Amino acid sequence: MEITDLTPAEHRVWQAFAVDGGVDFRESDDEDPAAGALWGPERTVRAEVLRALLLNGPTRDGETAGLKLTGTRVTGQLHLMYGTVDHAVRLRSCYFEQAPNLYGAQIRALVLSESVLPGLTAGTLRVDVVLRITCCRISGPVRLAGAQVAGAFFLNGARLGTPAAPGGPDAPDPSDEAAGEPVLQLNHAVIGTDVWAVGLQAHGEVRLNGATVGGQINLDDAELRASGGTALHAETLSVGTDLRAMRLRAHGRVDLSGARVPRQLNFAYARLSNPGGQALRASSCVIGELWLREVPQILGTVNLRRSQLDLLHVPPQAWPDQVRLDGLTYRSLAPHLPAEQRLPLLEREESGYLPHAYEQLTTAYRAVGDEAAARTVQLAKLRRHRRTLPRYARAWGHLQDATVGYGFRPMRAAGWLLVLLLTGACAFALEHPRPLKPGEAPDFNAVFYTLDLLLPIIGFGQEGAFAPRGWYQWLSYLLIATGWVLVTTVAAGITRSLNRQ
Repeated sequence: MEITDLTPAEHRVWQAFAVDGGVDFRESDDEDPAAGALWGPERTVRAEVLRALLLNGPTRDGETAGLKLTGTRVTGQLHLMYGTVDHAVRLRSCYFEQAPNLYGAQIRALVLSESVLPGLTAGTLRVDVVLRITCCRISGPVRLAGAQVAGAFFLNGARLGTPAAPGGPDAPDPSDEAAGEPVLQLNHAVIGTDVWAVGLQAHGEVRLNGATVGGQINLDDAELRASGGTALHAETLSVGTDLRAMRLRAHGRVDLSGARVPRQLNFAYARLSNPGGQALRASSCVIGELWLREVPQILGTVNLRRSQLDLLHVPPQAWPDQVRLDGLTYRSLAPHLPAEQRLPLLEREESGYLPHAYEQLTTAYRAVGDEAAARTVQLAKLRRHRRTLPRYARAWGHLQDATVGYGFRPMRAAGWLLVLLLTGACAFALEHPRPLKPGEAPDFNAVFYTLDLLLPIIGFGQEGAFAPRGWYQWLSYLLIATGWVLVTTVAAGITRSLNRQ
């Protein structure tokens, strides 16, 4: 391109490029680039001029060339597909008539902060330093699938997609060709350090499937809207440290299935909503700590099946009406609460009774030395299991529960034995049973005779020497039967306790 073909505005840009000089076309610092379609030729630059500069622009010895524009209207399409740009590209507060095409390009650094674009096509883009779309307004899809950024990716305060159309709560505009396409596509991208998306607003799906981030992802105060669909799709995402999403507002499913987050997955103060579907899917994940502190009740199912966690920090009120916890393992729970406040969650399991869920909760309580809570969980497990048994088995379970709490309430056995002992001793003291061999029988003792009936193993020589009659005989049968029930259930409880140790 000849320099004589340039407009005055383009000539300024051309001259500044060789020395990395900035050209600011703004009339005031607070002007809105959304009005860029009305900007005149005095601040308009053709995309083909920018392309010529970036691929074969003038340079000077001892100077670092670079493109640095502010407040510019870019007409036409900036087409750098498969191109190699050895300079930094900084286009702040600019207005693009067409979506730039950077597919397969290699760029030193790309900064589009506070600009307005109809979209961005940059799949498999390679950026040597940093990628910034901070505070951008991009109505169409941002295609960065397979991109590689050596440094960080910044999209703080960016607004992606088109807000809800009148036809529905989050319905895309029917005239939009990209309706239904994710508004941000970072699937299989590789980010060397961090992804900063504080305050991001996305009207549509944000896709991070298979992405690898060397540092952390920060979605604090972000708002992701895809009601009835997937707001955040991040299956098999791999993060080096944390995934922060404090105060996140997600309208639609948050899907983190198979993700790897070695430190914190932090949803503190977040609002997760997907009524009638899954609000949070984090199945088959490996996570250091999952935080849902100060979260209002989640609207939609939570799926944590087969995930492995070191810490699960979720208050009981945050759990939705239905959960999927089959195979979930965790080392500790926070905050530490009585078992009675944790057990209702296990009743919300979509698959019904799951023994593993009770065993896992028991293990967590034992890990912190709360043996009483562990016994409460085990008792609740047996009661829940009882509801799955035939009627005759449930009757036997009710009897064990009422008498000794399935062996987890041994003091009940002592109380029942004392009541039966007093009843039997008083009854047989009023009327002694007749001796079977009058000349050989020992002196009758009502207390030890009753103990002989109650305890099936220990013998005091009284039961075999005397035979009650009438209703006393039926009383002796009752004492023998209840004694067997009490002793066997207590023995089963002791056996379970020894097995645990």
